[in-house]
Amino acid sequence: MENNEELKAEVVEEVSTEVEKTVSVEEAAAAEATEAQSEEKPAKSRRGRGKKQKIETVAEEKPQSEWTENVVQISRVTKVVKGGKKLSFRAIVIVGNKKGQVGVGCAKASEVIIAIQKAIADGRKNVINVPIFKTTIPHPVQAKSGAGCVMLRPASQGTGIIAGGAVRSVLELAGIENILAKSLGSKAPLNAANATLEALKSLSTFGDMAKKRGLSMAEFLN
Repeated sequence: MENNEELKAEVVEEVSTEVEKTVSVEEAAAAEATEAQSEEKPAKSRRGRGKKQKIETVAEEKPQSEWTENVVQISRVTKVVKGGKKLSFRAIVIVGNKKGQVGVGCAKASEVIIAIQKAIADGRKNVINVPIFKTTIPHPVQAKSGAGCVMLRPASQGTGIIAGGAVRSVLELAGIENILAKSLGSKAPLNAANATLEALKSLSTFGDMAKKRGLSMAEFLN
């Protein structure tokens, strides 16, 4: 009997030690799991912060240019060469800032977009200053360019721009609000635009005319 009781006691001790070992192993595993979760949480939060920063970043807006471009005409041009015909495009563009500066550009290229870009660059090279008296021109004027002939007359407030085609585009981008215009020659856009540009070039202010005549502004106006 004593031997049986001793065996039972030994078995109970072995079972208790095994239970303690399993409990310690489970506690260690749980501790490792909690540590891993604690390490993953800040990583997720960091990722989330990075995404928020990306969303919050706003692209900087480019400053808008004061120059305005108006495409008047795009035409197909063919050139006969030794191998056949070479196709290209011609673009006529009017460039202005509506503050007394305007220019006309014309260029050719194998693609439409390139032709427009070249015409814009050409128009900015040929910009002229237009003398504006109030909202109209100082005096009547008439000019020619090739087969085109344009007549310009000053108008009272509220008249608007009485013109059409390329002539109207040139006057609008020059910043003139009230004027009477008539195309007397060729109706081709390039000839009409160049004639309008020549007419605006020939304008002179009252101060310039007074200096030429050797008078003051009061004497000149009287």
